[in-house]
Amino acid sequence: MGPGPSDVPVAVLEALAKPTIGHLDPVFLQTLDETQAMLREVFGTENAVTLPISATGSAGMETCFVNLLEPGDQALICQHGVFGGRMAEVARRCGAEVTLVSTPWGRAVDPDEVARAAKERAFKVLAIVHAETSTGVLQDLTPFRAIADSCGALLLVDAVTSLGGVAVDVDRMGIDAIYSGTQKCLSCPPGLSPVSFSERAWEVLSNRKTPVQSWYFDLNLIGRYFGGERVYHHTAPVNMIFALHQALRLALEEGLDARYGRHRKQARVLSEGLEALGLELLVDESVRLPPLTLVRIPDGVDDGAVRRQLLEDHGLEIGGGLGDFKGKAWRIGLMGASATPRHVELCLHALGTALGSSGSAT
Repeated sequence: MGPGPSDVPVAVLEALAKPTIGHLDPVFLQTLDETQAMLREVFGTENAVTLPISATGSAGMETCFVNLLEPGDQALICQHGVFGGRMAEVARRCGAEVTLVSTPWGRAVDPDEVARAAKERAFKVLAIVHAETSTGVLQDLTPFRAIADSCGALLLVDAVTSLGGVAVDVDRMGIDAIYSGTQKCLSCPPGLSPVSFSERAWEVLSNRKTPVQSWYFDLNLIGRYFGGERVYHHTAPVNMIFALHQALRLALEEGLDARYGRHRKQARVLSEGLEALGLELLVDESVRLPPLTLVRIPDGVDDGAVRRQLLEDHGLEIGGGLGDFKGKAWRIGLMGASATPRHVELCLHALGTALGSSGSAT
């Protein structure tokens, strides 16, 4: 129950353990096609360029930025936690000039501030984190397509901790490039990063003046394998694709609306239980991310000692704080197969016991 990876269902582990076959085997290629089709459904898009990058979620971030940015391009990036800052760092390494709109950690980005920054100049990319894993904030993306249009930018979104747990709606939101990870709300082992590019983003990529700086993440090359040509680029991680295929099947069999509702319900029960223990939730309910809850560590409580007790006595992992919240907060994940009443009950019981032994529970 940390910030990822989440628990992995037995059916997904069994898929991972299937015999390894060739990455050009007809059975595997059919599985790959089906995986892409299911990813489109979960992303809420009809984008042809929707595929799993053969690496973890941060590689999805790299893929989006290195394909869309060239040296000298202008990037407008929103930061309200660790991963907005990481976006800015990746953009700078692409040679882009970055304009940063920073918001205090634990709050959502104010679209009015971004709109004001967008008036300064034309931008190639406007980037924002949908679900900030370091703070547990869910960002409303609704205003950002219009803001991107006002400055001529592509809209790029980090959905690492939202895909499969919160509606993403790529086409409805007008998102041009988006990336996620398999180990969060999809409850698949870490190792793949689903991405999706709109036709507008693909046109920008196709008309670059300079080569994509990363050979491995160049979608011009990767796309020829995932498309009808099947041109060799790298050996696809066959068993990870099997696992993702099964994880997506489970998500769609449950029903996306039902899945999102399950995350909301269990997050509400967890929040109420944490407050009943006398703990403070650091994110306002209006922008609280269902798959991840940020909890202030009570004064006088040893962060490491409590988490160690949870792990040793209850087999339960929760996450420590990052950045501004390091040593000040816990991050409790309710993602995918981990968003169940059993997980919530175990967490509340274990935390109550640990805090009681430290004299901090009310």
